[in-house]
Amino acid sequence: MKTNPFSALGAVLLAACIVACSPAKKNGLSGDQEQTNMHSAYDDSTLTNKILPVMMPYNRLIDPAGKVVRFGDPKVENHSLDVKLIPQTTVLAVEDRYGITLIDTTQNKVIAKWTYTDDKQYKGLMSTYSGIKTWTTGTETQIFWSAANGDNHQSYVMQAVWEGKKISIKNAFAFKPAAPSPLALPNELLIRTENYKDYLYVVLNGNNQIVKINLSTNNTVWTKPTGVAPYGIAPVGNQLFITNWGGPMPTDTAGKETAGVPYGSTYTDPKTGATATGSVQVIDPATGDMVKEIAVGLHPNVIIPSKDGRFLYVANANSDNVSVISVAALQVVENIPVRLIPGQKGYIGDSPNALAINAYGTTLYVANGLDNAVAVIKLGANSSVKGSGKTTIKGFIPTEAYPGGLLVDGNTLFVTNLEGEGSRVSTKEFKAKDVPADVTAYNSHHELATVSIIPIPGQALLKQYTDKVKALNLTFREEIAQLVPRKNITPKPIPERIGEPSVFKHVLYIIKENRTYDQVLGDMTQGNGAPSLCIYGDSITPNQHQLAKNFLLLDNYYASGKCSAEGHQWTDAAMVTDYVEKNVRAWFRSYPHVQEDALVYDANGFIWNNAADHGKTVRIYGEASKPNYDESLTWSNIYANYQAGLPFKFYNTSTISRVRPILSQNYPGSDELKITDQIRASAFIKELKEYEQKPGDELPELMVMALSLDHTEGTRPGFPKPEAMVADNDLALGRIIEAVTKSKFWKNTVIFVTEDDSQAGWDHVSAYRTTGFVVSPYSRLQKTVSTNYNQTCVVRSIEQILGIPPMNIIDATALPMFNCFTDQPSNFTYQAVPNHIALDQINPKLAVLNGKALYFARASLRPEFDHVDGGKDDLLNRILWYAAKGKQAYPARLTGKDDD
Repeated sequence: MKTNPFSALGAVLLAACIVACSPAKKNGLSGDQEQTNMHSAYDDSTLTNKILPVMMPYNRLIDPAGKVVRFGDPKVENHSLDVKLIPQTTVLAVEDRYGITLIDTTQNKVIAKWTYTDDKQYKGLMSTYSGIKTWTTGTETQIFWSAANGDNHQSYVMQAVWEGKKISIKNAFAFKPAAPSPLALPNELLIRTENYKDYLYVVLNGNNQIVKINLSTNNTVWTKPTGVAPYGIAPVGNQLFITNWGGPMPTDTAGKETAGVPYGSTYTDPKTGATATGSVQVIDPATGDMVKEIAVGLHPNVIIPSKDGRFLYVANANSDNVSVISVAALQVVENIPVRLIPGQKGYIGDSPNALAINAYGTTLYVANGLDNAVAVIKLGANSSVKGSGKTTIKGFIPTEAYPGGLLVDGNTLFVTNLEGEGSRVSTKEFKAKDVPADVTAYNSHHELATVSIIPIPGQALLKQYTDKVKALNLTFREEIAQLVPRKNITPKPIPERIGEPSVFKHVLYIIKENRTYDQVLGDMTQGNGAPSLCIYGDSITPNQHQLAKNFLLLDNYYASGKCSAEGHQWTDAAMVTDYVEKNVRAWFRSYPHVQEDALVYDANGFIWNNAADHGKTVRIYGEASKPNYDESLTWSNIYANYQAGLPFKFYNTSTISRVRPILSQNYPGSDELKITDQIRASAFIKELKEYEQKPGDELPELMVMALSLDHTEGTRPGFPKPEAMVADNDLALGRIIEAVTKSKFWKNTVIFVTEDDSQAGWDHVSAYRTTGFVVSPYSRLQKTVSTNYNQTCVVRSIEQILGIPPMNIIDATALPMFNCFTDQPSNFTYQAVPNHIALDQINPKLAVLNGKALYFARASLRPEFDHVDGGKDDLLNRILWYAAKGKQAYPARLTGKDDD
């Protein structure tokens, strides 16, 4: 992708940031000035810009410093994870999702690559979170890195030899899972020479263990327990230091919350369900015994020593700081904040997750993942022997999306960017023969890996870079988010400042599952659609089409993530944590789309606890929960009972204690696709009518609802056909909205509807584009709104309406959806459109099928498809296309391969 460093967009952003953040603006903005500034700095183009800067679908622009090397098969989703130099060379060894890539830094090009598919024995493996090491023996240059395959419960440390022209595998150290973990999951590595012998130390994130191996014999010396989910390792003198994502292994749990971490519990925050501790474990390398455990910040990742071995630096991703440990005292002596916006009012979400230090030991470089930047830290007297004065942030260097691996060599900084430039590879870029010539399409699983090569800037250039990073991160909007409410302001649908009155008292927030805009609304001539990519058009989704006509059509609305495990974090929390990003969609420990893993959550939690903490009443319908019921019942049994008016017996469970008292036990959790969405719609409508019978207005102010049947079960026998499940979901949505519009609460209620992600399909504008709806008495615009909005804009709009503050730096800089409302209400009420196709069209039995139909039906029976997003995404896309289009050639180049 080309770079335009002096683009008009960049200039506008920088100017807007300077103006909006000026002292005059801090003293107060008029409503007109406020909205003008909010809009002027927002790129309302699509996400397919080919000239940098480009917009990521969560209010961040990418315009990196230095040079960028891009690589990977464009037909798949590539990510670069970690980086090391080959000793005594200018060659970078990059750990990527599919193996190892070598880059010549003098030519800035890839010179060699090894992938797991190069050897049948290792097919299906993926590289783990980090953990590449280069090692030179007397005769060989070796590369070690960690890999795993969750499907086959395989874990390896790969040992390869770089021969100057090619990479060849020398050995693979296998690690067995330790119950209850199904996967040992090796991560960071260390190679040390002790008493003239070479040893390999491996942190096993899944097993909660560390292993020592003699490299001469390949025998294990010892295996010892660690804390919860160990990640990084660093040696200093006669001690090893290990970071534990989830802190120490709980022993005394009296009065403390422990829950929600696969393969070992941890202390959690009862408000959010997130991990409440992080630790560094001190180990004796001779015996493996623990010497001490040191408390640090939340989600500690990389740990590196100072050049003289006096200090250790730990990146705490969920605390937005770096802990400095004195090796002599074995205690934290300083915590260095690394936020782009400093001070007590700054929001969380910078996500420091990788570290490097200069040769003099005076400057620390910190990869701030969600800032898309590297923080440059001058180390003070408390954190470096050569430091002086106080530790300070000198500035920030812009990178591509989510820097996750750092290396400093002389005057050059090397950065692996986990998200690069996002999913921007189109069908045109690899000349797909099976795509119509007039169609350019995108899918979330087409992405190139990137590595940035950045000359370390001097003071003047660093100042320019810092201003640029703030502009690209739209930091002026954070200033606007903190403006105090004004008195005597007329209520508006979305107030201009948080705390000013809204015409709405109630918000219903509906989260659906896995569709792109073109798949559903591509047939609407009123918007920017591609009819040839539409498989669930007006005949299948009449209510979504009617809602778009009656209220407004959003044809430039985006999901912020690329799958449901990411998507439900964006919809519920308006950000993803470092744990989610580090997985790069491999999901070794868990697939957290229904919120069951405390490692996933950020320190401030979700929209529901944000609202409850600020005195709002909250009700959850199906989100963050699972239903428990008689699983011997078939879909047809459940549907027949529903039609006969018989009750469906179930109860919901949640791993988050704060969710349980506000979770509806009448509305089945939405992860279970065997339950018709008509049961869910009826349950909500029944509760709504009960609220109507109460005096006054007791309807919850925030209602969060999961409605997931549009995911479908493919062509699995015994389940409805895909189009019937999508139609079921559409009818349920229509019924719910009709009920609200005809209730006594309609006059002060707004409904936001979004898909959780767009991964299960294709779109001609962007891999991230999806369907969104805004329904209220003030939203009867009957026109197309093409402003660039995304899921975090929905969350920010909800917060603005309810008068509650943003949760993090992402929603603090999101654009409220002002353009979706008018100041004049309508008395229009919605009438649900009956389904055009029968909801109980059941997929045929295997016995009557043959050919592709039989193949896809058998594939749909795979156990991983039992729940939302459990199976292979590319396979499900092919099943859905065949079900909709029959023998029409599948547009294979539109939908990359992935194993969600």
